[in-house]
Amino acid sequence: MEVLFLSTFELLFISLIIITSVKLIPIIYRQLTYWKKNKVPYVLAGPIFGTVWRVIFRRITFPDYCMFVYNYYPDVKYIGVMDFATPTVVIRDPELINEIGVKSFKHFPNHRSFVSEEMDPIFGKNVFSLKDDQWREMRNSLSPFFTGNKMRFMFELVSKCSNDFVSYLYEHSEFHSMVELKDIFTRYGNDVIATVAFGINVNSLKNPDNEFYKRGIDISSFSGTLRLIKFMLFRLNPRLTRMAGLRFLSRATANFFWNVISETVTARKTWGIVRPDMIHLLMQVKDLKQPSYRLTIDDIVAQAFIFFLAGFDTVSTLLCYMVYELALHQDIQQKLREEVDCYLEKENGEISYEAMSKMEYMEMVISETLRMHPPSLIVDRVCAKKFELPAAAPGYQSVTVYPNDNIWIPVYAIHRDSKYFPDPEKFDPERFSNENKSTINPYTYIPFGVGPRKCIGNRFALMETKLLIIRLLEKFIIKPNEKTKIPIVYKKVDFTPASKHGFWLTLEKRNS
Repeated sequence: MEVLFLSTFELLFISLIIITSVKLIPIIYRQLTYWKKNKVPYVLAGPIFGTVWRVIFRRITFPDYCMFVYNYYPDVKYIGVMDFATPTVVIRDPELINEIGVKSFKHFPNHRSFVSEEMDPIFGKNVFSLKDDQWREMRNSLSPFFTGNKMRFMFELVSKCSNDFVSYLYEHSEFHSMVELKDIFTRYGNDVIATVAFGINVNSLKNPDNEFYKRGIDISSFSGTLRLIKFMLFRLNPRLTRMAGLRFLSRATANFFWNVISETVTARKTWGIVRPDMIHLLMQVKDLKQPSYRLTIDDIVAQAFIFFLAGFDTVSTLLCYMVYELALHQDIQQKLREEVDCYLEKENGEISYEAMSKMEYMEMVISETLRMHPPSLIVDRVCAKKFELPAAAPGYQSVTVYPNDNIWIPVYAIHRDSKYFPDPEKFDPERFSNENKSTINPYTYIPFGVGPRKCIGNRFALMETKLLIIRLLEKFIIKPNEKTKIPIVYKKVDFTPASKHGFWLTLEKRNS
């Protein structure tokens, strides 16, 4: 009986190996031969993981991977790679970026979302993940929230957050001699989004363990072995992860956001509370008599959540790099401070939306920061309709991009191409002066994406950034110290431009 059991087990084991091999061999063969057969310049893929295996196994950082692929063939319009088993075209040519992102948008209307609405309603129903008509309807619903008039309404909320935040820093000396920027700016982003998107006042420096901040850390951390395994499962086999009941967000975090927003919506309806924030806008859309796309509480939660995630991580990262560069370039910092002081003096220590919008050098410094340190290293699109690309270079053939194939636009690498930005490793805001910025090809500077799916919240992110920088420069001189890492070393475990050693600087109080 024991022999029979062992034989049966061995038979099942051998059968499993055979079935797995039958499934994997065609996939691996396609990965290794697809672009060669199509006579396209390509980077050789590795089995299963495709070209990105170097990042998965932490051989190189994701920024280095982007540069590696981009420079593999420096004189072609595009390069073929494999994103796991999906054929992916990395676009290097600005005219092709314009063609794909704008002119032929109907062929490439969506991002690749590896988390569906069924797997995770909050992550799958936000405006970034939605597709086709659902995305279009949600984008149209959210667009009024980001107009110039709405920015003016929200300006006061964000301005108060920046004032309170910097005042707390100024009054507490423990933040002065040695401060890690990512931690404190993440807390600032948390406070801004909590008040603007959720209508809740939070001070994350004064109350460091508040629930909003803890949940933000949970959702924004994509490093670590367990998170990497979960990401791989979602990416490799969405059907299996759905069957297994896995969710991208932890149940506790999902429940927290759902409860906070549903309770806020109920309270506002009950008491007639009106506040110029995202929930109010989404409630207005939800209550329309005949909306083309009727919102549910889940929809409202999903949009507020993605807004929270973007503000929590993306804006804090932009602030880190901007302040880091100002610390390393004291002349640029002083010039920007003089502009800030000038406008503050005109308005008796206050700053208006109109004054903030007129700060030319502020705009130049932010633009150069976004060039060197874009928040998204690549912009992706998924092919929806068959599309013919011209030959990548003389000697190659044109190629057909099929539905479900990927397009990657390597923002980080394009921004550091000396063909478009001379001496690209130099931090030089003068590139974006009124005299110089007209010479920049608009499809070589795309920190917030391109075309109809360009980041909807970019104006808000810039306002949030400017207001904090204004108050920081009013109160402090920012300096490097012995823990400041020059140059930045990126983490190998992140798909974002995260610093391995943090952003350590000194905040020295101004004498006047």
